[in-house]
Amino acid sequence: MRRVIAIDGPSGAGKSTIARAIAQDMGFDYLDTGALYRAIGLHLVRRGLDEKAADGTVEAALDSARVEFREGKVFLNGADVSGEIRTPEAGHYASVFSAREPVRRFLLGIQRDAARKADLVAEGRDMTTVVFPDAFVKIYLDASVEERARRRTLELAAKGFPVDEGRIRQEIRERDERDSTRAIAPLRRADDALYIDSSGCGREEVLGKVLGIIRRV
Repeated sequence: MRRVIAIDGPSGAGKSTIARAIAQDMGFDYLDTGALYRAIGLHLVRRGLDEKAADGTVEAALDSARVEFREGKVFLNGADVSGEIRTPEAGHYASVFSAREPVRRFLLGIQRDAARKADLVAEGRDMTTVVFPDAFVKIYLDASVEERARRRTLELAAKGFPVDEGRIRQEIRERDERDSTRAIAPLRRADDALYIDSSGCGREEVLGKVLGIIRRV
């Protein structure tokens, strides 16, 4: 396995933005695990499944799924779904299905295989605790619920989606609850992960903090 910088944290904390910037700065590949889970959620919904589907049904549906992340785009069975997976609905099903054991097992090998091919910046919910427990740098990037709701509202509005910041705030709280209490690979800060709160901080300030940590390792 090559060198891995692993970043965990809740939805909207800025993980994707920071991970991309770190990868570009250091010449590492970037792995957006959230996009992988969104693509799998999209695949399962297209197959007619919902959150009530049994694990056996989910596992059978995954046999026909092929997910790839390359050149900043996400491909599902050969088709670019980078836009489709960024809808609120896709985010909901990514959270719902990410708690299912067949889904996590299916994607675990894909994620680890990426680190065998190149130095990697990987961000998600269980990068530091499950997928890459031996990463040479581990970071937990956080932000307040209010800050994350504000960012998500601006992001969706910029893409033309109807927005209700109050509802978005509630959805974030619900997702935090699902992610942190699920039985399989819950969101938590690894004991050796460095904590950074990005609330009220701009991209460059957060990036500077993270790069400073990496360069001291």
